[in-house]
Amino acid sequence: MNKLIRIPPHRSSLPVIGMKLFAFFIFTMGCIWILMTKTRVVSIAITPWVILLSMLAVLFFSESPYTPKTILVLAAIAVLGFFIEVIGVRTGVIFGHYTYGKTLGIAFFNTPLLIGINWLFLVYTSACVFERFNIPPIAKILLASLMMLTYDIILEPVASRLDMWQWQNAVIPVRNYIAWFVMAFLFHSLVKWSRIGTRNSLAPWMLLCQFLFFITLRLFLK
Repeated sequence: MNKLIRIPPHRSSLPVIGMKLFAFFIFTMGCIWILMTKTRVVSIAITPWVILLSMLAVLFFSESPYTPKTILVLAAIAVLGFFIEVIGVRTGVIFGHYTYGKTLGIAFFNTPLLIGINWLFLVYTSACVFERFNIPPIAKILLASLMMLTYDIILEPVASRLDMWQWQNAVIPVRNYIAWFVMAFLFHSLVKWSRIGTRNSLAPWMLLCQFLFFITLRLFLK
């Protein structure tokens, strides 16, 4: 019961550096292909795979062992994130009134399964960013939550253009950003309360790549 699930040890920084370069290349090319009209449809079609493989890559390069508690917490974030989105889509109470498009892939209850993975990716990677700072846990929770809020502010206009989701009357309600921050705060509180390991050399870089990806698309995608 107390056995740990360990990832293969990395004896040097070369695997991480190689993955960072590969991730930067993939996100750069994806950005270029989406900006080019002729390759946009294909690029958008592989979005679910990029999200899933990004999450798997980040988890693989964890510097902390995967205890049963760690696995339970990470799974809980993904599952809760998905079902909160289901409630959000059906009621419009949490985030406002919106509907998902086809870009994020297979959906249940009109909600893509990958949206839970996306919540996990954002919570985990933003937690990893501030784990290396010697600051109080509450500061890590607040800063990571604000980082996720900033991410959503950048993402929202781009998401509609990529048919990830559409807002009623094409207006992004303020409650969406409030809900994002509250959810981020609660998820990060769960991570800190459970004291799971969030040291990861790749995670901050992957989050940075996504930030740059959506900033570029926001500036140049028409």
